[in-house]
Amino acid sequence: MKPLIPLLLVAMAAGAAGLVAGHWYGRSTLPDSDTTAATAAVTVPPGVHPARPGDPLPAIRLPGLDGKFVELAAIAPGRPLLVNVWASWCGPCMEEMPELQRFARAQGEGGVQVVGLALDTPEGVRDFLARVPVDYPILLDTPGPADASVWLGNTAGLLPYTVLVDARGTLVKRKLGPFAHGEIDDWVRH
Repeated sequence: MKPLIPLLLVAMAAGAAGLVAGHWYGRSTLPDSDTTAATAAVTVPPGVHPARPGDPLPAIRLPGLDGKFVELAAIAPGRPLLVNVWASWCGPCMEEMPELQRFARAQGEGGVQVVGLALDTPEGVRDFLARVPVDYPILLDTPGPADASVWLGNTAGLLPYTVLVDARGTLVKRKLGPFAHGEIDDWVRH
């Protein structure tokens, strides 16, 4: 019985160290995020500069579902953008889509423009949107270490991931994880 006590103490110390490291790592990955969960970082390739709050919106040009390429900043010039990165295979992404649609509809012509950025296939996105339709623009990208999500600051490599860009084109906030019902309104305001 006595040999088990030192082993148990070592295991408890290792577990505590892991929790502390996970908490620190999760906070250091996205310090301004509403999420403090531990994350697995993406290895960012040379030449890719993930945006942080205060940085200008990176020049991102991606195809829409119609195949035509669109500059992200040109979708709603002079208006704030809420860019939500998602995928059809991401459970939390699917759960928050109705909330994003509600928020987008409430904005009218002068409010925040919601844009979906799907790290997915066109077929996967079309199948999903047939079940859960949205009115806001959807752009497509292929997941990877230099996808648009990483350029927008998602160095954690997890979804959903959302950024808020002000009307001047400056990234103001970012959030890792889904929005709960009614949360977007407060998050955008504060």
